[in-house]
Amino acid sequence: MELPAPLRQGVDSLLEKVPLPALRQAARTLSERYRAELRDGRLHMGEEMAVKAYLATRLPATYAAVRASLEALSAASPDFAPVSLLDIGAGPGTMLWATSDVWPELERAVLVEASAAVRNVGQSLVEGAIAARAEWIAGDATIDLDGVMPADLVSAAYVLDEIAPASLPKLIARLWGLTADTLLIVEPGTPAGWQRILAARQQLIAAGAHVLAPCPHAAPCPLAPPDWCHFARRVARSRLHRLVKEAEVPWEDEKFIYLAVSRQPAPARPARVIAPPKGGSGKVVLKLCQPDGSAGERLFSKRDGEVFKAARRADWGDTVG
Repeated sequence: MELPAPLRQGVDSLLEKVPLPALRQAARTLSERYRAELRDGRLHMGEEMAVKAYLATRLPATYAAVRASLEALSAASPDFAPVSLLDIGAGPGTMLWATSDVWPELERAVLVEASAAVRNVGQSLVEGAIAARAEWIAGDATIDLDGVMPADLVSAAYVLDEIAPASLPKLIARLWGLTADTLLIVEPGTPAGWQRILAARQQLIAAGAHVLAPCPHAAPCPLAPPDWCHFARRVARSRLHRLVKEAEVPWEDEKFIYLAVSRQPAPARPARVIAPPKGGSGKVVLKLCQPDGSAGERLFSKRDGEVFKAARRADWGDTVG
């Protein structure tokens, strides 16, 4: 997956004259903070150079994860067509770009972001390139949501990992309170990210939310550590991306986990593939999360006819009905 052409062009323009050594150093610092999931009160992207490092190294992967999550949401709820978006911890507008790509009819978006440097970059990238009317608000996700109006789609991508655990239940409740129809949360595809999604899922179900994706059920998650639920999306690396990360491979796999819930009753959902398929001659083994709340591997062979053909085409994260 690649960034939309207007976004890629805007990023390239912003990074055109940035010295490579400075960009590499900022990228290393940013990566260390994300990997450590630091919550020291400092913004990961509080400075302009950190924002540019993010654009060069993290934006493509984050966009891919968000775009894949929105695709799954759209498939699970095909009649959903949001007119308004509220994105909490919006970064440089990644969710807005992806949402506009999935639903071009989006009319307006409110993007809440604490970092002035990020807001400035996001506004410059969006201006004249996105049809939806975008309003950027300076605000902390945990304390500055008073006065914000509900939206059809509320989102928080790669945000919960930056919030102190004790503050998460209040934030989840606030997000749900602002959700007119559907809430989407995206987190890094780590065991810790999965645990945050599980906690949010349990809280939201208790509040009356209906799970759309990725789970085909509302039962407790059937997986247990050291196993965990996550997905992956392959991301193309630009030449600058490879130079900054000093990488040879022209791609990387972004691992992520997401949760989409709605105020509307969820339709019946088919099983979802929750691990890379295992292929063989005339057979394929899929690890499936099932509508009955169970999970496990299932063997499909040529004897299964059309079902086998569908299973053979299925990839990690797809549904198999």
